Amino acid sequence: MSHMQLVQEQRGNGLTLRVHALTHVTRFSQGSDGLNETRDMDGRFTVEAELHGSGVLIEPGAFQYSVGQVQAAVEQQQQGGFLRRAMATAGTGESAFATRFTGQGKVWTEPTRRHFIIAESTGDAGDDMILDDRAFYLAQDTMQLGVHTHTSVSGALSGNGLRQPKLTGRGIFVVESPVPVSEVEVIELNGSDSVIVDGDMILMYSASLRVELRPLVRGIRNAMRSGEGLVFVISGKGTVFLTPTHRNVSVAHTGLT
Repeated sequence: MSHMQLVQEQRGNGLTLRVHALTHVTRFSQGSDGLNETRDMDGRFTVEAELHGSGVLIEPGAFQYSVGQVQAAVEQQQQGGFLRRAMATAGTGESAFATRFTGQGKVWTEPTRRHFIIAESTGDAGDDMILDDRAFYLAQDTMQLGVHTHTSVSGALSGNGLRQPKLTGRGIFVVESPVPVSEVEVIELNGSDSVIVDGDMILMYSASLRVELRPLVRGIRNAMRSGEGLVFVISGKGTVFLTPTHRNVSVAHTGLT
């Protein structure tokens, strides 16, 4: 389409996902072949899901329109489902709902000023992903949505533990990001190193990794001097996706002691 520019594309089994940047006219000019347009990106992005045998689960309210032989149904997720617009129910154990689209055709989502990143999961053991609460947007319906509770950080969160979205199974999916894909830092941990980071910078990470929430520096006096609060310490073997350009924050990549 003339009013869109392709940003990213990924093909899966029965599904192709595309991220498009919307554009708008900034100048008209007269050429030998008629009136020409000059278009620039306007800061909004949309996702196109081309269905050819598979289906997608989409965040409620994100659907814009579909073309083709496409069927839609509301689908209940597992107890404690984590779709962002239903996160309030996750803590109570209630179920969340997603919109499932199947058939042959194309599904388009509402434009937004947040960036989109397409990723793929092999479905192998250890390839499950823990996502930021605001990150999940769309997933192939071969994948499952759930909630992961970090019992190791319960002391810092009124004894309830930290609950985060968990995506399992094989397929391709889309996450929302505050920064473009080119600014996402991917860190592979080999089991001997750790990542210490402000939680706002974590986009997603392998479910196989260990997570601890603790003060950056030990002791009340030191904490007051440093001006830093609680940080996440991520260790083990797996992958961490960070958005360090989201805002100015210190990220440390250290060896375990």
